[in-house]
Parts: sequence; structure tokens; C-alpha cells
Amino acid sequence: MALRICTILFWLLPVALALPSPHPLVTPPPTPVQRRDLLSDAESYVNGVISGLGSDVSGYIASGVPQFFQDLPTGTAVQSSLGINEKDLAATPTQVLNLPAYGNWTNAGWNVRVHGNVYKMPNISESKLDELADIFLIGTSIKDLPPAEQTQARNLTAEIFVVQQSHVNVSIQFVNNVGIEPQDDGGATNAVGGAQVIRLLEETTDQGDYGTWLVLANTTTINANGSSSGYMMPGNETSRVQSLNMYATGTDSGNSTVYLVPPKGVTVISDIDDILRVTKIWDPKEGLLNSFAHPFTPWLNMPDIYANWSSSFRDFHFHYLTTTPEQVTRNYMDFIFKTYPLGSFDTRPLNFSDVSATLSIRKFLLDLVFETFPERKFILVGDTSNSDVMKAYPQVRNLHLLSYVTVHTQTEGLFPTPELLTRSPNKKLTKDYPGQVLCIFLRNSSSTDSSDRFPYNTAGFKGLPQDQYMFFNVPDDLRNLDIVGGKCHNASVKQNVTFSEQGLPFGLSKSGVAETRPMPGLWATLVVGFGLVMLAMM
Repeated sequence: MALRICTILFWLLPVALALPSPHPLVTPPPTPVQRRDLLSDAESYVNGVISGLGSDVSGYIASGVPQFFQDLPTGTAVQSSLGINEKDLAATPTQVLNLPAYGNWTNAGWNVRVHGNVYKMPNISESKLDELADIFLIGTSIKDLPPAEQTQARNLTAEIFVVQQSHVNVSIQFVNNVGIEPQDDGGATNAVGGAQVIRLLEETTDQGDYGTWLVLANTTTINANGSSSGYMMPGNETSRVQSLNMYATGTDSGNSTVYLVPPKGVTVISDIDDILRVTKIWDPKEGLLNSFAHPFTPWLNMPDIYANWSSSFRDFHFHYLTTTPEQVTRNYMDFIFKTYPLGSFDTRPLNFSDVSATLSIRKFLLDLVFETFPERKFILVGDTSNSDVMKAYPQVRNLHLLSYVTVHTQTEGLFPTPELLTRSPNKKLTKDYPGQVLCIFLRNSSSTDSSDRFPYNTAGFKGLPQDQYMFFNVPDDLRNLDIVGGKCHNASVKQNVTFSEQGLPFGLSKSGVAETRPMPGLWATLVVGFGLVMLAMM
């Protein structure tokens, strides 16, 4: 009998190794699961996957947040750990990360939200950078990487080990000299007029952050012959996004762009990791290499989808929202603006470090965009590996709360604190804005990457019209959709949504209904093999 069993398993082995993975779009209809005890087995499996990563990793990864960008050293911690004295640091140039901003049209004119960080980058030897970079690399060393990847790892490490500058006054110079190329404009045009310098009233925080609203004067440029070059278009007289360059004065590192967004039109709010670029945050080793060493790589042909949206709809505004901390966002911005349409940018301020605060800041920033543009429509793009996206996107579809007045001023401030985000929502509820979301597009990352073994929760989508959301597998699923008309579901893409926790093993969901996720070829063959073995033993 034992020989017979071994013979069957030996016969199955080459079949298991050769069996190709099924196409992610071809899935059978859902069938009820009779073995209810499998659900508890599945939950044990998921807990095992998470705990196997270590307690310091699991909380972030399970929430869809890259653990390797958490708890980064800041300020005096960097200074003391590297043995940098005050005199040497004082001689180091001050630098500014000035994030691409958006502005809205108000009864006082154009109102711009500026935000960024002030820091000094200490002089660190290459050997020390290599030592620090190795901390972030799993299963390899910087010396084992190709030269180009060594350079990227050193540059990113240097950006992490900076000393933030508190109590600094920042001045922003606005200049109407944006050089927009037709193929990457995102629907934006160069603003005419608007050149000016504004000093921020508030100093930078203890972490070097600044953030406030600035009302722009509608200035004009006087030409050599005495004629005027014109003024910025009022937001209620144009549907096009206007752009101005902005510079932090006193440094050559604080250049960025502001996008003046009209009250009406469409804004695409997009996550970045594992939807616009290949990160694999669910795999710490791969995620680290893809972020520290490997060149940033677009996810399949997603740039083509965004380029098509940008060229087809001239009033689109693109806003990129990521919970990546500020220290490492230069690489993100460089990648985005070389690969996707130009647009404004949000990231995580440095006073948000633990999981709950990180998840809160995404919702805060998402709310802020909606509240700033109550008449615009929105398309939300993300992936199932981000639990905060899975919660926040359907929430803003069902109900939106307005907590800011029409005109924001410097004295109101902008920079959020963890305390602000824990206030009761009822205290800031003044008006609802239903119907702003046109489409929610979420990549089902586990359907095309078998290494993503974390579940995702679709409960928030219960009751939403199917036309307004879609879980998709590949970028081409997004083609030929009437997104402006709110027709967001490609009927050829199976949804298989159970409105519960999904992505559990054995095709289960917490509702007890089997999902139609393709079973990996090797696993499927072993299951069949087990069945044949049992038959052989009978």
C-alpha cells in the first residue's frame, strides 16, 4: 500500500511543477462551502502569516503600510547617532522639501495649500552610508548590488538620515514659468500672472514640517514695453487647471509646482505603491529591494491608462496621496512625474509614526481634498493590500463631512496633529456632500500575485451601486469605461465580492462563501493528489 501511495505522488510531481497558473480573469462561479471548520483553519493560517513576520512588522504590513518606512530616525536622533556636532551641522546648507500643492478658488481669490519640510543633510561618508543602507536590506548587502542600485540605496539612505529644522520661517516665491509638455500636462495650463513672494506666518514644527493656506494676489507681469502679460484666470471662468512654479527662498532644493484647480471638474486621487509602481509591500524583502535598490518600475501598463485619461479629459486634476513619510518622497515624486500625469502630492508628515496615526492621516488628507472641492467629482484608485484605502474609499462615497470654511487662512493653520484626528466626528460635521465619487477602482493584488497572502475587507462596499466601483486584475480592465458618466464596472471582470473579509486561503471569506480566486497550480495539484491518495488507501 505504501509503495502504491508513493508511486501516485511521484507520478503527480512533474504535473504539479509543470502546471501553469490559471489566467486571473477566468474564475468559476461561487459555490457554498460545506466544511464550516475550514474557516477557523483559515483564520489560524492568516494569523500565522502575520505573526510569522514578527510583531514589529505585522501591524504595518497587515494594514497595507510599508514597514520599512516606519520609525525612521529624525532630528536630534540622527545627529547624535552619527556623532555630528552643532558647528558642522550649522555649516551644512538648509534644504527644503516643497511638495506639489493644489489651490482652490474662493471668494477671496486663489487659495493655495503649501506644505513641506525643512532639513539639513549632514555629510556622511560612503562607508557609513553603506553601513546604514545594509540595515534596510534583507538577505543581501549593498556591496552585492549592481553599481546603479548601490547609488540609489546610498541616496535614499542619505535622505532618511537628515536633521529636520524646527522654528524656521519659510517664504514661498510663486513664478509663472512652468514648462508644461503636451504629453504630460494632466490637463494643466501655464498660469498667466500670479508672481509674488509670501512669508509663512507660522514657524516649522519640531519635526521641521510646515503647512498652511496662502491667498494669492492676482498680480501681473509688466513687460519691457510697459504692457501687461495678463492675470490668472478666475476659477469660476475656466475649467482648466492652471499651474505656477513655487520656490522656497534661500535654497535651490525647494522648487515645486502648485495646481490651481477650478471648483468644477474631475479629480483623480491615486495611491502609488502596488497600483502605480511595483512595490510588494506584503513581502518585506522584495519591498525593501524595490524601494531602496531596484529602479522604480511601473505596474504593467498603468501609465497608458493614466495618459489616456489625461489626454481624453482636459479638465482632469491628478492628486497623488501616499502614506510614505516625507524623507523618502523625492524618489516617489521623481518617478511619478516621469511616468504619470503631473499633479499635486500628499504624503505623511513626520509626527505620524504608529499604525493608527498613519491610517488616520490618509483619511484626514482624503477628507481635506473633498472638503476643499465640494463641487468636483472624484475617481479613487488604490489596491486591496491597503486596509485604510478599503475603509476610506467607500466611506467618502457614502457620506462626506465638511469641516473647513470656504476660505482657509494662514492663521487657521493646516498642519494636522494626532490629537486633531481623534476628535469626535460630530464636532466637525457641518454639511454633507453626497454624490461626489464617480468611480472607485481597486486592484485585486492577490489575484495576480500569489505572494500577497493577506486578506482584505470588502464590507464597506455593501450597498454601493456596482456601476460605481470595480475590483480589477490588470490595467486593461479599465479601458473603454465611461468614467465621467459614472459607469465604472467592466462587465467582463468578475467581482466575486462577499462584503466581508476576503483573500483567505481555500477560497474562503468570513461570510462563509467561497471566493473564486484562482488556486495556484501546485497547490491545486497537491489537493488532487491528496484525494487520489485517499482513494488508493480505501
